[in-house]
This record gives sequence, structure tokens and C-alpha cells, in this order.
Amino acid sequence: MDALKTREQLYGNEASDLLRNITMYRTLTEDQVYRLYPGKEAVMKNLLTHLVRQGRVYRDAEGRRFSANAECDAKVDAGLLAAVWVLIDFIDKVEYHSAGDFPVKIGFFLDGELYEIIYVPHEQEMMLNHALAGQNETDARRIVLVDRPDQIGAIDIPNTTGFCSLNSDGSVRYYKLEAK
Repeated sequence: MDALKTREQLYGNEASDLLRNITMYRTLTEDQVYRLYPGKEAVMKNLLTHLVRQGRVYRDAEGRRFSANAECDAKVDAGLLAAVWVLIDFIDKVEYHSAGDFPVKIGFFLDGELYEIIYVPHEQEMMLNHALAGQNETDARRIVLVDRPDQIGAIDIPNTTGFCSLNSDGSVRYYKLEAK
């Protein structure tokens, strides 16, 4: 006769991975959680409910975002939240991902190569160009996330592989680099 499994045995890895992601990215929307774990939406919904009930994860007042602590939701990093949408586009091929240090929002490995998602807010192009000007010595391929496509012409960041922006539904629009 098969032994009964505990919730921890059934969901232990998913629960710890979900907690890691919510803690690391500080805030995730419910849709982002489901899309980070494709094919596991029902499991994630149950885990979110359980973790909220335990007080290990907090849901915002509208019930659409989850945070690692009650104060975290008040300080949402819009750039990091936007970068998660870019990560989601690659999630089924991503080997590892993690939040980065300024100016990198997220770093991830895909096919053994390091990618960095750098968010450039509108009217911050020159500051980020300057901050990254001397960083030619990286092997990372950079995906530059912009608020508006008209920013792209003002951005000169070394090792940029491509540019993207978010649509209002969270889908990502990519822009091809033209040869100079």
C-alpha cells in the first residue's frame, strides 16, 4: 500500500521556489506567478492561498499582487516588475534566474549564456548610458527594456542584444537592432 504524502512532500519544491521568487522579486502579480510556472496554475493558486493564510506571503488590497512582506507592496519597483514579464517570455528555456544589482534588474542563463535585463525609465537614458559606458568587459547579452520605443535611439549601452517594451496586457514587444 502506498504511503500518504504530506503537503510538504507534494508541494515542498514548488513552495520553496515560489517563496524564493516572491522574496527575490519583492512583488509579483498573480498572472506573473502563473506564467513563471507554466502548466502548474492550479498548484500555484493553492500554494498562494496557503502561503497567504500562513502569513508568509501578503496579497495587496486589490488582490492582484503578492509580496514578501506587508510593507513591500507599498514600494513596488515598477522596473523590476516589468523585467519579470521579459523573463517570463524565456522561462521555459531558462536554466537559472535571479534579481540583479543596479542597473541590471534580472540576470538569467539560457543555453549556457548569461543575459541581463536592464530597465531604462523614460528620460533616464543618458544616466544609464553613462553608468554603463565603461562596462564593455561583460560576457552578458543585454536586453534593454524601455518605457517607450522612441527612447531606443538615445540609448548606447555596450553588449545590447535587443530592445523591448511592455504592452498594457504585460506582453512584450521586441525591437530588432539595425546594423550601424
